[in-house]
Amino acid sequence: MLLRRIDPVLLALAGAACTSLSAPFVKASGADAGTAAFLRCALALPPLALLAAAELRSVGPRPRRFVLTDAAAGLLLGADFVLWAASIELLGAGVATVLLNVQIIVFPLLARVASGERTPRGFGFAAAAMLAGLALASGALAPSGGADAVIGALFGAGAGTAYAGYLFLSRLGGGKGHTATPVCTSTAAAAVSAATIGGLWTGLHPGALDASGWAWLTAVALLGQVLTWLLVGAALPRLAPGVGAAVMVLPPVMALAVGAVFLGERLSLLQLTGCAVVVAAVWAVERMGRRSAAPRRAPRERTATARQEP
Repeated sequence: MLLRRIDPVLLALAGAACTSLSAPFVKASGADAGTAAFLRCALALPPLALLAAAELRSVGPRPRRFVLTDAAAGLLLGADFVLWAASIELLGAGVATVLLNVQIIVFPLLARVASGERTPRGFGFAAAAMLAGLALASGALAPSGGADAVIGALFGAGAGTAYAGYLFLSRLGGGKGHTATPVCTSTAAAAVSAATIGGLWTGLHPGALDASGWAWLTAVALLGQVLTWLLVGAALPRLAPGVGAAVMVLPPVMALAVGAVFLGERLSLLQLTGCAVVVAAVWAVERMGRRSAAPRRAPRERTATARQEP
């Protein structure tokens, strides 16, 4: 595969850049939460289906039990997309991307409850710091923060929780020789979930979008769904643990920068402080997780193991 010949650091940086653009593009589209969530899935399905079809011809069918797990994960992913789009509308692209990182603390808790996996040492302190940072970043604790900030923070936290559930179920299914196929299945299920939740909540209004709105959401689908999966999936397994952990904090930082430069989003000093706390906590938790999961080998032989995300 051509991507495996490229420096993994460059691939990871490109993947992080694609991820960071998703929220600003959703906001720029002007679509409501339900429409944005559904269309980003629906528009990503054709290229993903082509990749999955080629993969199935190459490695054979995916076991049915894993297909069901992939679909269940996708249902949570659709809920994540709807809640995240609502958070973007209320709080802005940058802050909503920061709030999504609550999945970093929810995922280990799910693993502990469901399979008894121990959380890394120091996890409780990092989790408490992240929750405090999320509250500050959302503006909910600011004197001027109103009901929108509180509701937006709840939407963002709900999106991160749903995303953690998606990641957990995706890990249960595992690759099992397939990479494009589970992403395609999850995206199809996410389209159904987003259409159901979004349709009941905001309604689906693709006809209300102008040409630029369609262009922005198409970019979200191709960059945030398809290309991110290709780039990050090819990069993270080949990165050293420290580099992989650093890459995890890039999307929220980049999204904040894009929101400030291109969308005119301005954050208070209190919100910026909260964002910095969240980014630091993400880096710390990811480092803890990689150290605890890494096999005990000589330092030069250690490689990163990472969750692949669409």
